[in-house]
Amino acid sequence: MRIRRSPPPRLPRLLRAAHEPAASPDVTHANWNRAVFFDRDGTLNEEIGHVRDPQDFRVYPFAARAVRLVNEAGLRAIVVTNQSGVARGLLPESLVRRVHRQLTRRIEAGGAQLDAIFYCPHHPEAVIERYRVVCSCRKPATGMLEAAARQFQLDLAKSFVIGDRFVDITAARRVGARSVMVLTGVGRRELEDEEVSGIAQPDHVAENAYDAVRWILANLKSSDQ
Repeated sequence: MRIRRSPPPRLPRLLRAAHEPAASPDVTHANWNRAVFFDRDGTLNEEIGHVRDPQDFRVYPFAARAVRLVNEAGLRAIVVTNQSGVARGLLPESLVRRVHRQLTRRIEAGGAQLDAIFYCPHHPEAVIERYRVVCSCRKPATGMLEAAARQFQLDLAKSFVIGDRFVDITAARRVGARSVMVLTGVGRRELEDEEVSGIAQPDHVAENAYDAVRWILANLKSSDQ
């Protein structure tokens, strides 16, 4: 199987949550250059494997509250998600975008807003050749975080990553961000897995994304030190 390396301009794929040009950062707000990065599956919505039918996509009831806390604190709320089902031939990119529009609507219905959704459709052993790449965006690689930092003028060392997998924690560590592992999705299983011992550990473990954001907001000042 031939594996090729992807050119930087292809990566990562972005869907703006509001489907509008990104707003300029409010530089008068103390947290304008910070972000909370959310993993998608198992963090904001139920982990069901590859989402092949939007009707099976279920957003956690606490997800909008978690994002709303981030909005109210003046940080960017950004989703970064691996979606290798595209590369594996299980679903088209159009379905990923459709699910993301659904996620956006659910979050907005709860009085919150996502600033952007970044996703990686690649896999080094993809069935579909054009997605068979060793890319810079598939977590634990940091391409999605770095692309968001460029777009929103973020300081990644002052930002946070929330996820239910150690790839999220490792990506955070690589860019100097702080991380929170949630016990939803596969988080509890990952933490109990002896094989992951010795790799980058989270700064905090929370029951879910809402509790993770509460911990982040309580620790904003210490992240400056």
